[in-house]
Amino acid sequence: MATTKTTDSDFSTQVLQSDKPVLVDFWAEWCGPCKAIGPALEEISEVKGDSISIVKLNIDENPLTPQQYNVRGIPTLLIFKDGAVVAEKVGALPKSQLENWIEQSI
Repeated sequence: MATTKTTDSDFSTQVLQSDKPVLVDFWAEWCGPCKAIGPALEEISEVKGDSISIVKLNIDENPLTPQQYNVRGIPTLLIFKDGAVVAEKVGALPKSQLENWIEQSI
């Protein structure tokens, strides 16, 4: 299972109402660090897809959700469980650190 995209309009259904944890990657097309972690998130999604969903939200196309969660810099990664934020990371991380952070958070 690869990463999926979400929008302001379907964020509630895809993320807040999900029956498993969801990692949301707030990103933008022009953001170099965002593009750098993209492949790692895809790989993690392939391996951990049964235990966590990974969705990407383009902040330029969907300004309301980042504003609601006080996203000030990108990439910002938020992990949601049962509709609430349980973990947050700002900035690009190597794949191994992303995996460790996800494991500790879910």
